[in-house]
Amino acid sequence: MSSSDQHDEAHNGALGSRLNWLRAAVLGANDGIVSTAGLVVGVAGATDDRSALLTAGLAGLLAGSMSMAAGEYVSVSTQRDSEKAALALERRELKESPEAELAELTGLLAGRGLSAEVAREAAVQLTERDALRAHASVELGIDPDQLTNPWHAAWASFLAFTVGALLPLLAIVLPPLSLRLYVTVGSVLAALALTGWWSARLGSAPAHRAVLRNMGGGAVAMGVTYAAGALLGAVGV
Repeated sequence: MSSSDQHDEAHNGALGSRLNWLRAAVLGANDGIVSTAGLVVGVAGATDDRSALLTAGLAGLLAGSMSMAAGEYVSVSTQRDSEKAALALERRELKESPEAELAELTGLLAGRGLSAEVAREAAVQLTERDALRAHASVELGIDPDQLTNPWHAAWASFLAFTVGALLPLLAIVLPPLSLRLYVTVGSVLAALALTGWWSARLGSAPAHRAVLRNMGGGAVAMGVTYAAGALLGAVGV
């Protein structure tokens, strides 16, 4: 494997990592929009009190963002622990049975389309340069220097959800009473169209389906919660 091939592989890995983070940020913002919009629209169905709407929206924003951050931290910590355990096992196997590991790397490279001779030579050169990195990359799909960071993931999720949640919160409390529901629904649907389009573009999927699906889900969520709030408000609960 040439140095240019290794550079391309590292570049593609870094690009894939950035795209994954960006996709997660878009989805986190989308969750913030939908969940907070459903909450404040539901409360708006029960009461016109601005302070009640603000309190409910802030509570939903904080609870949702903290939940997202905590969940992402736990998930990525587990992934990081698994990566570190896999690297430790690989390091031990390289120390105890280097020839078997060289043969394994050769087989993996051959499985990628290299001839047996070229695969053997590439495996030897990669092993001489950095055996652990070679096995981590080819066998495990891990970069030892770029393990997932749970704190980065937690903060990214927290910020993405918060940014998304701020839109429906501000839209429901800032406009006058006669317009707040229309402004909220309109701005939420527009934001969901944008996040749907963006997520589809990141995933190279048809944009119109993602946009319609995203907007439809948000519209249903707001409709159901508004109806529930209106019913509870009518019966005086």
